[in-house]
Amino acid sequence: MSPRVIQRCLALIFLLLGGWCLLFPGVVEELSLRPDYRHNDATTNLLLGCFGAQAMLCGTVIWFAEFRAVTFLVFGIVGSVPFFVFNWYFLFQREMFTLWMLLDFAGNLGILACGIAGWRLMRREQAG
Repeated sequence: MSPRVIQRCLALIFLLLGGWCLLFPGVVEELSLRPDYRHNDATTNLLLGCFGAQAMLCGTVIWFAEFRAVTFLVFGIVGSVPFFVFNWYFLFQREMFTLWMLLDFAGNLGILACGIAGWRLMRREQAG
């Protein structure tokens, strides 16, 4: 697998999950938040849609950017570790999220895996 393919996989994580938030914010809210925290109104749809649009922008930039080895590494770490903490805190400590938020956790694992794999491949290519 080439670094470019890994980069495209990384972009797809953002494009797919972001697109879901942008196009179906009510569904995302219904599935991911426990009933006590759901509002299902125009404001939460707007905020989830904005979140999705930003994720799609990020995915588009990732798709077309020229990554270096360090780009993969930094993006893998910065694009996942803070979100692991976020997911853990609001899922297990505050208990605001449902188990559907494990999809986001899986996406964050994919971001970390793509970052590390892309970094390793590019370093190998640069060394050889």
